[in-house]
Amino acid sequence: MQEIANLQEQVFENMFTFFTMEKEDKIDHIELLEQLISKQRILYTRLSLSDDPEAKSMLQRILDSSIEMGYPKDTDLRQILQTMEKQLCSLKKMM
Repeated sequence: MQEIANLQEQVFENMFTFFTMEKEDKIDHIELLEQLISKQRILYTRLSLSDDPEAKSMLQRILDSSIEMGYPKDTDLRQILQTMEKQLCSLKKMM
């Protein structure tokens, strides 16, 4: 969890300056996003498979947050994360 929090912090620090970054910095930023999304996907999958009450509670908080962000209640977050990974890969290829 701490690793995800650290990656989120790094990503958000540079989010608003992305369009003014040099090409290499943009690629680095995209790669940070890829790492973050990969770790989030793994965490989500592990939580989904766990029977632990604390894991179920954390999963429910994630699902509740996704609804607050405007995603439908029955949205598969793994699919959303996979789509994000594909979009980042395409963006990186365009660089």
